[in-house]
Amino acid sequence: MDTRAFKRSLQSSENYNRKGFGHGAEATTQLQSEYQSHLIQEIRDCNYRLKRGDVTIRLAESFGFCWGVERAVAMAYETRTHFPTERIWVTNEIIHNPSVNQRLVDMEVGFIPIQDGTKDFSVVDSGDVVILPAFGASIPEMQLLKDKNCKIVDTTCPWVSKVWNTVERHKKKNCTSIIHGKYKHEETIATSSFADKYLVVLNMKEAEYVANYILNGGNRDEFMAKFSRAHSSGFDPDLDLEQIGIANQTTMLKSETEAIGKLFERTLMKKYGPDKLNDHFQSFNTICDATQERQDAMLDLVEEKLDLILVIGGFNSSNTTQLQQIAIQRNIPSYHIDTAVRIGIGNRVEHKPLGKDLEVKENWLPAGEIVVGVTSGASTPDKVVEEAIEKIFELKAVVMAV
Repeated sequence: MDTRAFKRSLQSSENYNRKGFGHGAEATTQLQSEYQSHLIQEIRDCNYRLKRGDVTIRLAESFGFCWGVERAVAMAYETRTHFPTERIWVTNEIIHNPSVNQRLVDMEVGFIPIQDGTKDFSVVDSGDVVILPAFGASIPEMQLLKDKNCKIVDTTCPWVSKVWNTVERHKKKNCTSIIHGKYKHEETIATSSFADKYLVVLNMKEAEYVANYILNGGNRDEFMAKFSRAHSSGFDPDLDLEQIGIANQTTMLKSETEAIGKLFERTLMKKYGPDKLNDHFQSFNTICDATQERQDAMLDLVEEKLDLILVIGGFNSSNTTQLQQIAIQRNIPSYHIDTAVRIGIGNRVEHKPLGKDLEVKENWLPAGEIVVGVTSGASTPDKVVEEAIEKIFELKAVVMAV
């Protein structure tokens, strides 16, 4: 499929909108009212540090809502204002934050239901309004909505669109796109739909496996089984790894994306020689600025003397889990929660360890004076961070009283 031609056709349609509806000021006022926090602003003004009783909160200097997320939510609010009576759907969560998604439900915005792991678009009728979320939608989904004559509101983050453009450039050179990401993540599904040939690698370990196969060959059946759900139709590792281009899910760990790119550059240079590298390898910077800033701020935060780190964001938020990973790499106790409700009485917290199910930690706040590092993913409103910090202050005060 000519994906460039499809995008041009879609974007020229009178049913397509990616610029809003002229209600931006109203949406911004509503967002500020619902999601901004006086406490968080106070902490920012105090050099990202606030002490109450035995607790010092040390806030990362870049955290929370990024521009792309704020834009997507504002456009969703605008859409409801502009279409007060129409049925409105989102193809997935607008962003990976339960509070924001619940707010849209309260505004009578529906989410495409999932049956047996597949989205059920049969609920969408001709003329319905459908919002594409911040991490985009796949070509087949957009084609289906276009064919249904839906009004499409595209909130896709420009950084995600930049990755799509990179994949398009890979196709021009007949390159297979190696995508650093999670093959089940909505953004990676959307990105891969723009590629002719692709392979998704989750981490450096998987990338090293592929690099070794490029240099030394290996068991083709084992390779295909290992990446059974992470490659394009008809993919052949013996033919489709001669020319590759690097892309990424924008929320992955920046340092790992860069390292994976360097690994494949060295691999193809070794196999084909430095003079032939440009014929076999393409790499463009597709790391999201906001993701990079939040990770850099977290790297600065973990250099300080902290008793623990609280990471706040949706459990299915990739950029949030990358922040947690940085804390784990530094052996700092960390707790990933999605909302302040997870912090309970009796000095307990329900949290999600990296790669595991939810579990409860008793006595998670140490006795005496403590310094708590706090950060949040790019989909997390300041208000949610405030509520978690207030819970810590309250809980620690109760523990001190006892």
